[in-house]
Amino acid sequence: MSQQSATGLDKSMLVGGEWVGADDRITVIHPYDSEPVGSVPSASESQVEAAVDAAAEAVEASTLSAYERYELLSATARQVESRAEEIARTLTSEQGKPITEARTEVDRAVQTLDMSAEEAKRMFGEYVPMDAQRGFARDHCFTQREPVGVVAAITPFNFPLNLMVHKVGPALAAGNAVVGKPASNTPLCGILLFECLDDAAAEVDADVPDGLFNVVTGSGSTTGDVILEHDAVESISFTGSTAVGKYLANNSGMKEVTLELGGNDPTIVWDDTDIEQAAEAVVGGACGNAGQVCNSVERVIVPEHAEAEIVDAIVEAAEALAVGNPFDEATQVASMVDDSQFDDVVEIFEKTVEMGATVECGGNYGGELGERVFEPTVLSDVTPEMPAASEETFGPLVPVISVPDFEAAIEEANNTRYGLEAGIFTQDIDRAKRAADAIDAGGVNVNTVSGFRADHMPYGGFKESGVGKEGIKYAVEHFSRQKLVGFHQGFTDV
Repeated sequence: MSQQSATGLDKSMLVGGEWVGADDRITVIHPYDSEPVGSVPSASESQVEAAVDAAAEAVEASTLSAYERYELLSATARQVESRAEEIARTLTSEQGKPITEARTEVDRAVQTLDMSAEEAKRMFGEYVPMDAQRGFARDHCFTQREPVGVVAAITPFNFPLNLMVHKVGPALAAGNAVVGKPASNTPLCGILLFECLDDAAAEVDADVPDGLFNVVTGSGSTTGDVILEHDAVESISFTGSTAVGKYLANNSGMKEVTLELGGNDPTIVWDDTDIEQAAEAVVGGACGNAGQVCNSVERVIVPEHAEAEIVDAIVEAAEALAVGNPFDEATQVASMVDDSQFDDVVEIFEKTVEMGATVECGGNYGGELGERVFEPTVLSDVTPEMPAASEETFGPLVPVISVPDFEAAIEEANNTRYGLEAGIFTQDIDRAKRAADAIDAGGVNVNTVSGFRADHMPYGGFKESGVGKEGIKYAVEHFSRQKLVGFHQGFTDV
């Protein structure tokens, strides 16, 4: 095992203010060498139900003011900050991303908590001028926002800390209680976040009720079914696969759902940009976190007349990436999270090559590179029906598709059932505006890649990429409901 990898992290679940175990446990392994990192409980249905019940009781009992919620989240940010290196090492140990990327994720989580804390103080309503309609000149109405109640936060493996913060932070800011469910293969960072919350609650001068935040680990099907069936759960925030997202949407009844799902995101590189800089950004956007990012660059669309030049620049950038042990400070691309993800990428790559794609660089995986390591791979002669172009690829593949003109580039960008994010590199304002208006995605980024995300911006896709928006302000709105309060003429002569 890597000398720096964490070991012996045997954690518990937080249910109703108590740290508890379970009859069965799940072993967490280090993806790079398969050595055990720690373990977590495998929750039973009754334990998940107890967590939801505790959350429901806590939200009813809570008297926390907006300022006290701000203090709780701010104190949690400081707790995470004080444990930053420990959490980063745990993140790399369970997920396999390079330690430098793990530290960046921890830093982003601290900022996301701080922004959530501030948002707790900004749950504004508005005055509704009633004299806009005849006959209501003496009526006064305003709106106020109230918490929905219990929020279930279900997160994936690829950003196990910051994506949990993106749900828990805004949910608590809005005055809700939370039940967190991290991915079974990367649960440790999620638990560390709840440890920080628990310590922060003991630190602040506020009456934080037990059960206001809970975390359960184990089978997604067991947890998901309880959450779907429990009447106390008012809102579900899920990040993960489109298949699971559809299941949740179809079975959630009257619950509010935010679904941040899959992507097959395009980035257009036109010939009027700085091709070398664009190529570096494209490769970084395709290979960061070993390509395991829902808005990573999954299709690179280029003009036919400049294809050779752009492909050469992309190859140069891909070959410059350092591949290896995630705890090596120089490593930029490391292992994928588990055998399932790794095997899927291998299959997509091999099928695409069999169908006629050309391997410009890379194409090696496993063996001496390390378990579940797939080196950055650039593919040319890719056509839209090939798996590397048509399917969501959670791996460091860079498929290049050439088109005859810019309208064809827009058409190809939209040639997907997904619609999460898109990028375009161009110095032509008309092309940029055309792309912004015509690409059917939740975000279009000019002069950067589809993988761009700042934690306070609205983030969420169209089509099969999901419904709703994350981003602190937008999540707080989703985790609260609007009430109208009206004052009308009374029954006195005053």
